[in-house]
Amino acid sequence: MMFTILHGKTKINSMAFNTRVFKTRTLTAIIFAAVMLTGLLWNHWSFLILFSIIHFGCWWEYFNLLEKIYTTTYNRFTRLGFMLIGYAVMIWFCNEPYQFNGYGLKENLSLPLSAAGFTLLVIGIYQKGNISLRSFGTAGLGLVYISLCWGLMMDLKYIKFGNPILQFEGDKIYASFLPIVVIVSIWVNDTMAYIVGSLIGKTPLSKISPKKTWEGTIGGIALCSGIIGYVAYTYDEWFVLGQPLWFWITLTSIAAITGTFGDLFESKLKRMAGVKDSGSFMPGHGGFLDRFDSLLFAIPAVWIVLQLMTG
Repeated sequence: MMFTILHGKTKINSMAFNTRVFKTRTLTAIIFAAVMLTGLLWNHWSFLILFSIIHFGCWWEYFNLLEKIYTTTYNRFTRLGFMLIGYAVMIWFCNEPYQFNGYGLKENLSLPLSAAGFTLLVIGIYQKGNISLRSFGTAGLGLVYISLCWGLMMDLKYIKFGNPILQFEGDKIYASFLPIVVIVSIWVNDTMAYIVGSLIGKTPLSKISPKKTWEGTIGGIALCSGIIGYVAYTYDEWFVLGQPLWFWITLTSIAAITGTFGDLFESKLKRMAGVKDSGSFMPGHGGFLDRFDSLLFAIPAVWIVLQLMTG
């Protein structure tokens, strides 16, 4: 809430809507969306390349935050070791379409990557002897926080619904339907929460992120689940998975809710590190973790719910 003193009177407004900031963020988001959609829709290799870059970008920024939080330095061998082990986790979820001349990435890369990563970790430990067990263990949590998430994203692209179209025509747009629904749900939730919170937000959501309000959060989730749930259902009804409206509203609601927790978690990390952004690769939006923090919580949640709903 903002307080403005005018001629001895106090004027109380909700959080002011910054048109310039909104336009900058929107323009950047549009360009970013174009890059994302290219990676998502071109083919399964572009999908893998896109999320491989995101995977390593998130890990790099995660290490940077932990170094500030624990006032330590991770040796380059330690960094690369964790990243390679994490990438092995991600590759493990690359299913049948990811093959070179009959050799699957999952079967032929996961173990060598894990071995190389473990070797580098051992070298890193001896290179940097004064790193604390706590900071080392927290770095290891990145295997779940980051790598498992993007691994589940790879699996989400080819999750089975008993539909032969999805099983045999994996490079078609509808093979990426679920990942796109989750990603768009997060984007719409963030945008709607920002707009609603700027217009009518009065009640702070959390001390971790003072600019977020309950009004904005609830409004974002409601609008996201309503709009994207209905759009996904309409598209799905034509020729994709054949799921009812409640299925898509449930899925988009879960993505929006858990995505909000992901945002708050990353905000907590940044506050502990004493930084505003995790990085600066995207003007107006910060770094990789700033952009994908919500997905890091939403993807595992959606994946688990899909297993329960379709298993």
